[in-house]
Amino acid sequence: METSLFIYGRHPVMDALNREPDKVDKIFIRDTLSGGGLQEILRLASEHKIPVQRVPGRKLSELVGAVNDQGFVAQVSPVSYLELDEWLESVDTATKPLVLILDEIEDPHNFGAMLRTAAAVGATAVIVPKHRQAPINATVVKTSAGTAGMVPVVRVVNINSCIRDLQSAGFWIYALDQDAKESVWKHRFDSASALIVGSEGKGIREKTLELSDFKLSLPMAEGVESLNASVSAALVMYEWLRQRSS
Repeated sequence: METSLFIYGRHPVMDALNREPDKVDKIFIRDTLSGGGLQEILRLASEHKIPVQRVPGRKLSELVGAVNDQGFVAQVSPVSYLELDEWLESVDTATKPLVLILDEIEDPHNFGAMLRTAAAVGATAVIVPKHRQAPINATVVKTSAGTAGMVPVVRVVNINSCIRDLQSAGFWIYALDQDAKESVWKHRFDSASALIVGSEGKGIREKTLELSDFKLSLPMAEGVESLNASVSAALVMYEWLRQRSS
């Protein structure tokens, strides 16, 4: 991880929490620390629902090197996240846009690859959960080949609530599920579409799967394991683009 994606020290971390909390992905605090602005930083992190992890001092050194970190390090995003309500106000569902929803993607390489494909096909946004999701770090930016930030990234606390809001706004929700009976090749994307891609190990969570309007699978030869999450997402996004182009 690159030190440029971390800030350290009590005042810089507090300043980031006050000025641009949407860019703060996580806060690391030395586990022996007390006083010195600790409670105020914990309060701000709680207010903005930013995860906090108490770690040994050597962990902070691994992140930012041998500096005077004062016991505080914040991991920050190189791009700004949008709020769902803010983004929805700008969307015209009559244009039949595509939105990509990531259900707890943990591999930054997969995340970066999906951001790159989303930009390539002209997706309107990528929606990610606030927790248990790879942050936009140096690996994501590198894998995205410079496209991170080209497509708005919307960060939400609860994916299921987000899905309900999208449905109310006129989106049809598609879950990419290898056990689904309907093939993506046989489905017509003729409205505002939101595609859910599940985590690398567990796939889409059951409750999230239940909320989807359609479950789609990719044709696979018998005996072949399912494709990587970013490859699967790319195939479906390009099928959406093919239909849109024709």
